[in-house]
Amino acid sequence: MKRLTAFARITFKAAVIALAASAQTNESTCNRCSATYIASGEIEAFLQRSVKTGGRERRFGDQQVRSVDAGKTGIAVGVVYRGKLNEPAPQSVALHHRVSEVYHILEGTATLVTGSDVIDLKARPSDDRAVRYLNGPGGNGSSVRNGAIHHLKPGDVIIIPAGVGHWFTRIDDHIKYLMVRVDPEKIVPPKDASAAKFDLESGGKSAY
Repeated sequence: MKRLTAFARITFKAAVIALAASAQTNESTCNRCSATYIASGEIEAFLQRSVKTGGRERRFGDQQVRSVDAGKTGIAVGVVYRGKLNEPAPQSVALHHRVSEVYHILEGTATLVTGSDVIDLKARPSDDRAVRYLNGPGGNGSSVRNGAIHHLKPGDVIIIPAGVGHWFTRIDDHIKYLMVRVDPEKIVPPKDASAAKFDLESGGKSAY
């Protein structure tokens, strides 16, 4: 009987632990969050603002459309247009220490080199627009040692984790892509629909 009682206690404890684990697993990581809808017309409006300068000015080349709180992480959506590039620009390897990025190529073709061994990496200043509003602390380097070469075309997706350098070495004519940024530390400030509308109507004069 004693042996049975001990067994019953162990079984009961195991059941309690299993139930606790199950309860944890089923708990939502974003309590009462709302979904964020972005209409295609708004995406196109931000793209057109980027295209207007041919992607030559950083102020317009990278457009943050939204930045939202998704519970355990921040999620941002942006669009980028880059013009023709015959050879890599000086010090043009980008690396973000805390924010990961996912590119979905919409239009155009390009060569992108990725890798963690970035040569001559120099930190971006804390007041840099990209650091403050787009992708947090990071830097730029001159090249990537032993990098992987990716030939991007429409429909392709590439995932660039935080800490991985990414470097456009050639753009055949132009490239447009939608970008999703994953920001677990919520470094990037929020940008809701009203902020996005103000940003578009300001003609690029807003803080974004």
